[in-house]
Amino acid sequence: MQEKIELESNEIARAVTGEQGVNLKAIEEGLDVECHLFGNEINLSGDEIAVSLAKKLIVQLEGLVKEGMQPYEPDIRQAIRILKEDPDRNLRRVFLDSLSIKSGRRTIYPKNLSQKLYIDAIRNNDIVFGIGPAGTGKTYLAMAMAISAILSGEVQRIILTRPAVEAGERLGFLPGDLAEKVNPYLRPLYDALYDMLPFDKITRLTEHGAIEVAPLAFMRGRTLNEAFIILDEAQNTTSEQMKMFLTRLGYSSKAVITGDITQIDLPQKGQSGLVQAIKILDGIEGIKIIHFSKFDVVRHRLVMEIIRAYEALEKNKVGETETGEEGREKEE
Repeated sequence: MQEKIELESNEIARAVTGEQGVNLKAIEEGLDVECHLFGNEINLSGDEIAVSLAKKLIVQLEGLVKEGMQPYEPDIRQAIRILKEDPDRNLRRVFLDSLSIKSGRRTIYPKNLSQKLYIDAIRNNDIVFGIGPAGTGKTYLAMAMAISAILSGEVQRIILTRPAVEAGERLGFLPGDLAEKVNPYLRPLYDALYDMLPFDKITRLTEHGAIEVAPLAFMRGRTLNEAFIILDEAQNTTSEQMKMFLTRLGYSSKAVITGDITQIDLPQKGQSGLVQAIKILDGIEGIKIIHFSKFDVVRHRLVMEIIRAYEALEKNKVGETETGEEGREKEE
């Protein structure tokens, strides 16, 4: 089947197809169609269903470009996955649901359906768990929502915390006092802050106590009112720490808990407070659990491939263990 799509202008066509046609290449690979650009026309050829889906995608991309979005290759791949799941889905509702940070450096858009569901969950619930691999935007989007909330007056302060769990290195070997020892563990939270707000604004908010970054241990005994609290790397909390954190929530507050249950650094992985919490709290009104997958990764495309490779390695280890146990049982 062949289909011709005429876009409004050459400029819009260039924005839709991407620099050096990278977006078209992503469409060809993702939908198994052939795409050729001639001025402001895109010619499609291939299987009828695939061409139909590619046409829907390109038409919606044109609409997004007209509204100011510049789609990049990762956006195209996410859009293809969304339309494969639901060909009638409106991509505008996914990609143009913006988090406006008025005095910040940028406007942030959800990159896929999982991120859209995550944002909606944070808006509509007081406690949200974001579970998934690195690069899915769990912490970054939570930070954006927190900044948006404090700048709009919805909360009075932002509290960012994470457990200072050793991942292959001993804290005691690091130089400095306790604050200097745990600061490297909090660095990713600072990085997200600096990416969204100017340094001088962060400094003012921090000096006035409106932004606080602290290890999880410092949360004990506190009641956190009118606050947006983010617990990052929650897979490394114990059951006791998770219970302690969740019971700090005061009036007019929100908590977002993020983590990757495949990267637990505790001595015994079964002790993870995050794993326990998502089991026992699922279904409680006001608490929402959003699961991200490797397909939601929005970093470099190789990150997804790396995650797949490690998943395959873990499966092989499990298979070898099971085979070994079966062999021992037969010997016995």
